[in-house]
Amino acid sequence: MKRKISTLLSLFAVVLGLSAFHVGGQGERPQNLKVLPKNITNEELDSTMKSFNMALGVKCNHCHAPKANGEKGLDFASDANPKKDVARWMIKMTSQINKKHFKHAHEGVLHQIACNSCHNGKTEVFTVEKHK
Repeated sequence: MKRKISTLLSLFAVVLGLSAFHVGGQGERPQNLKVLPKNITNEELDSTMKSFNMALGVKCNHCHAPKANGEKGLDFASDANPKKDVARWMIKMTSQINKKHFKHAHEGVLHQIACNSCHNGKTEVFTVEKHK
């Protein structure tokens, strides 16, 4: 029961936090989408990106490269930052895990994993200590 409440509160916090996030102009369409749906709305994309920010405790520049022309800001379509490919791989992995292991509701609730399931506000999930 505590796990259900914790999961629901986490999802509520994500949705609430996402409602305050916005990237790009209203008329601009997202470019260079390789994993996320090509027909994703700006609002859905903003929500997804904000959930990554919260789950990893990072800002947008963690995965997105700065504009190459010297302007301020980020080039969201650029693949110059290798961490963006890591994020794409993690999105695919999470989706595959959910499809394989979390496709059925339990007691009327469909539990699925998300970035925060493992990351909990940290970019690195596992740390390896060297033993002498």
